[in-house]
Amino acid sequence: MAQSADLPSSALVPMGQIATTLGVAPGTATTMVKTLADSGLVRYEPYAGVRLTRTGEKQAARVLRRHRLIEQFLVQIMGMSWTEVHEEAEKLEHAVSERLIERIDEMLGRPAVDPHGDPIPDADGTVNRIRYDTLLTCPLHTAVRVQRVSDQDPEFLRFVERHDLRPGQVTQVEARSDAADSVRLRSGKNRPYTIGARAASKVLVQAAGALALTLMLACPAHAQTPAPAAPPAAAHPADSPFAIEDNSFLVEEAFNQERGVVQNIFGPARTGGQWAASFTQEWPAPSQTHQLSYTLSFADGSSGFGAGDTLINYRYQLLEEGPGRPAFSPRASLVLPTGSVGDGLGNGSYGLQVDLPVSKRRGAIYWHGNAGFTWLPRAEAAGSADRANLLSPFLAGSTIYALRPMVHLMLEQVLLFAQSYDGVGRDSSTLYTLSPGVRFGWNVREAQLVGGAALPITWQSGNSDVGVFLYASYELPFIKK
Repeated sequence: MAQSADLPSSALVPMGQIATTLGVAPGTATTMVKTLADSGLVRYEPYAGVRLTRTGEKQAARVLRRHRLIEQFLVQIMGMSWTEVHEEAEKLEHAVSERLIERIDEMLGRPAVDPHGDPIPDADGTVNRIRYDTLLTCPLHTAVRVQRVSDQDPEFLRFVERHDLRPGQVTQVEARSDAADSVRLRSGKNRPYTIGARAASKVLVQAAGALALTLMLACPAHAQTPAPAAPPAAAHPADSPFAIEDNSFLVEEAFNQERGVVQNIFGPARTGGQWAASFTQEWPAPSQTHQLSYTLSFADGSSGFGAGDTLINYRYQLLEEGPGRPAFSPRASLVLPTGSVGDGLGNGSYGLQVDLPVSKRRGAIYWHGNAGFTWLPRAEAAGSADRANLLSPFLAGSTIYALRPMVHLMLEQVLLFAQSYDGVGRDSSTLYTLSPGVRFGWNVREAQLVGGAALPITWQSGNSDVGVFLYASYELPFIKK
């Protein structure tokens, strides 16, 4: 009944469903529900069904919080299997005090979900309800990440485990057969297998490729400066300027293009078993004070690899770096809805992205910081005629160490508060990415070539993903000096 809060306000849970779930006779279930109705915890309509009242929802959230925190504690701290903790939590949830539950929550690091992917209500009873597809409804031939398993029967959980369908694992639906009542999958280990439709309906998933495309467009870190002359090979980086003062991957640097120099940047990434990529070209307009650029995005969609939304960027060099002063170049970008909504490659809305990048060097270390947001006022969802107003703020920062003038070690961080729309309502999620990497460059006459690689690690809803990010840049003058 606690899940009735996800239903429309007039919807009722059938009594037969409650009796089946509890494993009792329908008459017994009715007697229990009438007792709850007398206590004001449920609204019961004979021959129709039942749903929780506001008071009942609050009490149910309190019980769910206890149950799910205990399950997480038994797995994370006690080392028990996720297949055996449900029954143990049933026994313990009514015996522990609120003080102990709060201490368990603190010890576990305030987890968002339990071992089965079920959301854990906070101390106020608020539940972060995220709508997911199942393996019966998700797109075909698209990598999806398992987020939640709705059936906690130990035998079913062992079945899920054997088929690589635990929360956090990646799979792909290759085909569905109504006649055979089955779903054919391919696991993240490239192993094909078939499961029944009933089992598939209990595995809740989310498109894995959306993560890569989201990061690509959230903070397009394409802020470049001209290629300086190569310093002497023996120069120590702390005693000479960086031979590469730009070319970040995820965190934007506060340097515009110099007059007469154009930059081409390509950044492919593999996250959650899928590829995404972006291409950016930057032009001074016409001097370093003003810069125009565009960013094209690409990703794996439900119909294959395709184009995503496009950014048209303008950036103003408000401050140039100097003694005691950082570089500062605010950017505004127009989001063009060029990606297919049906294929999961676009949002279907014009929008605005704003970023406020700052950069400052201290010896052999460069520090960069970003703060901004992406606003999509009329976002679409596949199969829905409705629209949603989405606002996704982000913060980012990086530290870059010049190991040698043309070889730099990088550590970037991005915190994204992403909103999405599934055609029913808005969902909010927090993504944190920590990305260690390296970049290196060569000066070839008047041009500069820069390459690099990183391993972005992203945490979202209690799950983590390790990806690969590659970088290539070619910068050259288009005006003879």
